[in-house]
Amino acid sequence: MHHSNDLFDVLIFLSAAVIAVPIFRRLGLSPILGYLTAGLIIGPHSFALIEDTEASHKFAEFGVVFLLFMIGLELSIERLKTLGWKVFGLGSLQVLITGSLIGSIAWALGLNINAATIIGGGLALSSTAFVLQLLTERSERATPYGLTTFSILLLQDLAVVPLLLLVTLLGSNETSFLEAFSMSALKGGIALLLIIGFGRYFLRPLFHVIAATRNSELFVSTTLLIVLGMGWAMSQAGLSMELGALLAGVLLAETEYKHQIEADIKPFRGILLGLFFMTIGMLIDVFFIFNNLGTITLIVISLLIGKMIIITCLCRLFKMPFSTSIRTGFALSQGGEFGFVLFGAALALKIISPHITQILLAVIAITMLLTPLMFLAGEKISNLIDKKTNAEPDPIDEEIQNLNNHILIAGFGRVGQTVAKVVSDAGYSYVALDLDQNRVKKCRGKTMQVYYGDASQIKVLEAAGISRATSVVVTLDDQATASRTVAALRAQYKDLPIYVRARDRKHIQHLETVGATAIVSEAAESSLQLGSVILSSLDVSTDEITSLIDKYRENEYERLEEIIDG
Repeated sequence: MHHSNDLFDVLIFLSAAVIAVPIFRRLGLSPILGYLTAGLIIGPHSFALIEDTEASHKFAEFGVVFLLFMIGLELSIERLKTLGWKVFGLGSLQVLITGSLIGSIAWALGLNINAATIIGGGLALSSTAFVLQLLTERSERATPYGLTTFSILLLQDLAVVPLLLLVTLLGSNETSFLEAFSMSALKGGIALLLIIGFGRYFLRPLFHVIAATRNSELFVSTTLLIVLGMGWAMSQAGLSMELGALLAGVLLAETEYKHQIEADIKPFRGILLGLFFMTIGMLIDVFFIFNNLGTITLIVISLLIGKMIIITCLCRLFKMPFSTSIRTGFALSQGGEFGFVLFGAALALKIISPHITQILLAVIAITMLLTPLMFLAGEKISNLIDKKTNAEPDPIDEEIQNLNNHILIAGFGRVGQTVAKVVSDAGYSYVALDLDQNRVKKCRGKTMQVYYGDASQIKVLEAAGISRATSVVVTLDDQATASRTVAALRAQYKDLPIYVRARDRKHIQHLETVGATAIVSEAAESSLQLGSVILSSLDVSTDEITSLIDKYRENEYERLEEIIDG
C-alpha cells in the first residue's frame, strides 16, 4: 500500500507540472512560476493532494545540487579572468551592501542577529533562472548590460555556498555568529584545497579512461557519481552538498569533456529543479498572504526599489553608463530561487519562525512574478536616458573606444577569419563578433581582434563601434540570423556598406530585399574556384578561364545557381 501511495504522489507531481507549466509558457511567464503554482495547488494549504511533503522536499533538494553543478561548469578560470572585476568587485559589493542593509533593517525590527543575517543574505540574491531566461529570450546576454548582469548573478550564485554553510552552522549547537562565520571560512578553505588537488590529479584521467570506452551510459553514470559523491563527501565533512557540486562543476569546466557533461546532466537538473520549485510552492499559504497583504506589499515594493537603487549606484561607481546601470538595477531587483533554499533550510533548523518564512517566501514569489515588468521598465527608462543625453554606447572593450574607420565582421568562423586575415594584411583594422566562446578564446590567443557578442543585436554592434566603421561583413552560418542582422543594420544605418556571405540563390534574393550592398554566394563561388582548377589542369589558358568565370560573376551567379539548384 505504501508503494501505491508513493506512485500516486509521483503521478500527482507529474500531472500538476504537465498542466501548469505549458499554461504559464503560453501566457509568456517563466516555467518556475508554473512549478510554484502547481506546488501551491497540490500542497497542504490548498487541495492537500500530497501527504508526505517532507520526503518529496528532501528528494527535490537534489535539483539545487545539480543547478549549482551546472553553475560550476560556467565558472572556467578563463571566464572568471574575463569578467573578473565585475564578478569579484561589483558582484561582491552588491551582495555585501544589499545583504548588510536588509539584515540591519531586520535586526532593527526585533529579529535576532542569526535570523537577520540569513534574511539579509537571502534577499540580496536575485533570480538566476528568471533573469538569464529573460536575457536569452531577448537575445541580450552578449550585450554589455547583459554581461554586467550575468557577472553579478555569478557572484550571487557563488555566495549561496557560504550562506548555506552559515545556515547549517548557525542551526547547530547554538553556535554564535562569529564562531559560525569563522568555522565556515576555515572549512570552506580546507575543502577547496582538497577538492582542487583531487580534481587536478584524478578527474581528468578518470574521464579520459571512461571516454575511451565509448559507452555513453557509463559516461553519464560517472558524471552522476562525481557530482553526488563530492556532494556526499562535503556533507560528511559538515559542509553542504551544494558546495561539493559547485566545486565539481568548476573542476570539470577546465576539461575537454565540459560540453558533453553539460548535455548529459541537463535532463536530471531540469526534472529535479522543477520538483524543487513545486515543493517550495507547497509551502506557500495563499490565505496567509491575503491576511498579511499590507505587510507583504510594503516589503515587495521596498525590496524592488531598494535593490534597484543600490545596484544602479554601484554600477555608476564602477564607471558604467547611466542607462546600462539602471537597466542592470531593474533586472536584478527581485528575490531569487536560492532565497527559497536558504529560508527553507533556516526554517527546518528553527533559525527563522514559520510566520516570517511564509512572508519571505511570498515576497520572493511575487517579486519574481514582477520581473518581466521590471525588465520592461528598465529598458524604457534606459532608452529615454540615451535619447535625452545622446550617450555613446558602452564599448565592449577599451581597445575599441578609440578605434575609427575599421571593418566590423559579424561571425568569426572560417570565412570570417579569412576575411580578417586579408583586411589585416592589407593594413586595415577590424573588430569581429562571435557567439562561440571557445572560438573567441582561441582566436584572441592568436591576438585576433574578436569579442564575444551577438551580432544580430544592434546594441552589441553599437558597442563594437559600428557608428565609426567603414563597412560590415556578415559571415554568419545561420541564414535567418544573417538576414535579421542585415535588416537591423540597414534600418539603423542607411548608407553603410554591408557585404554578406550567402548560402544559395534564394538566400541571395532575400538579402537583396533587406538591404545588403553586395553578396557572395558560397555555393557558386566555391564551384567557380573548383571549376577554374579543373580547367587549369586541362591546359585551358588563364585568360580563357578568367573570362569564363567573369561571365558567371557578372550575372551575379544566376546561371551557375540555376545549374546548382537543378
